[in-house]
Amino acid sequence: MKDPSNITLPNKLKYLIEIALVSTKLGLTSFGGPIAHLGYFHNEYITRRKWMDERSYADLVTLCQFLPGPASSQVGIGIGVMRAGLLGGIIAWIGFTLPSVIALILFALLLQSVDLTNAGWIHGLKLVAVAIVAQAILSMGQKLAPDVSRATIVVLSASIALLWQTSLSQVTIIILAGFVGLLLFRNKVIPSLPDITVPIKRYVAVACLTIFIVLLLFLPILRNVTGSHWVAMFDSFFRSGSLVFGGGHVVLPLLERELVPQGWLSQEDFLTGYGATQAVPGPLFTFAAYLGTRMNGSLGAIIATVGIFLPSFLLVVGTLPFWDSIRRKPKVQSALMGVNAAVVGILVAAFYDPIWTSSIHAPIDFVLATILFMMLVYWKTPPWLVVITGALSGVIIQLCTS
Repeated sequence: MKDPSNITLPNKLKYLIEIALVSTKLGLTSFGGPIAHLGYFHNEYITRRKWMDERSYADLVTLCQFLPGPASSQVGIGIGVMRAGLLGGIIAWIGFTLPSVIALILFALLLQSVDLTNAGWIHGLKLVAVAIVAQAILSMGQKLAPDVSRATIVVLSASIALLWQTSLSQVTIIILAGFVGLLLFRNKVIPSLPDITVPIKRYVAVACLTIFIVLLLFLPILRNVTGSHWVAMFDSFFRSGSLVFGGGHVVLPLLERELVPQGWLSQEDFLTGYGATQAVPGPLFTFAAYLGTRMNGSLGAIIATVGIFLPSFLLVVGTLPFWDSIRRKPKVQSALMGVNAAVVGILVAAFYDPIWTSSIHAPIDFVLATILFMMLVYWKTPPWLVVITGALSGVIIQLCTS
């Protein structure tokens, strides 16, 4: 990866425009939840565009799994930062997030009484997610679990993730896999790693981590002192985004406890919006845009969305400049060999539940998912055409079976 600090201004503008276009396309087409998003990212950023190597991408995913917040959004921010600096990370986040934010604001304003969650095209896009994640598992598994030891870690990690489903299970699996990797691969010759260029000064990273800690500690105090509704609202969303491990679904009970007892919106409105969030692409954390709109209109949507995503951005920018030097230490590399295999196992578990279980209901679903997988892996069909094929096929299946 080229060092963005050495890129000329015209080329940097070209990179920023490219990031905006690619991330927006992903924001418009990435259905299926956070694990599916990692598959879409892998296909677009790694397989097609070669913006990162496989090992560095897996290490970035591992870092984001450790951080609180939406892992897929954090991975997208990280790729944007490494491609074109701080502005690249901001643009990558906006591109991936804005489509679903706009859609959910429209849901909140105009479409509350319309149920799109069972629409045929939505089902077809879920089948696309099956194919995308299967492709990611195949590609990452071949590179990150090529031997018996790491394949065993994949199977054990997938089994634990499926049988022990809690908000802490993924973090626990990754930590245990790190210890196993340290034991099994401590004497293994580790190939040299490609450089990860992070064009963020370390003092900027420290400042981001400091801002995160200050906001987390002092927003509740400021909320009580000022009595401001806007401060209280920002504090609720910021705290929810700061304390969530395990993906977007885990944020549901946190937000519900923050908002419904306050009387800011009803339980029915809350659940209606959450159902609508399942019907749009992009990160599940954009549920905040719906909630903010229901509470305080468009300004509320902006405050809620920024509040819930800001912790993720501060943490990614704050940790990335230190990550490359940390991951190069021999013991860390040995641990990461186990951790990367565990990430593949977690992907396998998520491929079964919820992606497979929520998408494959009949033989025709399996047939379509297999065809979409063939289109991606063997026929090298452009992903946008695969998405359109899946959506149209879902409509046809619904018409034929209704």
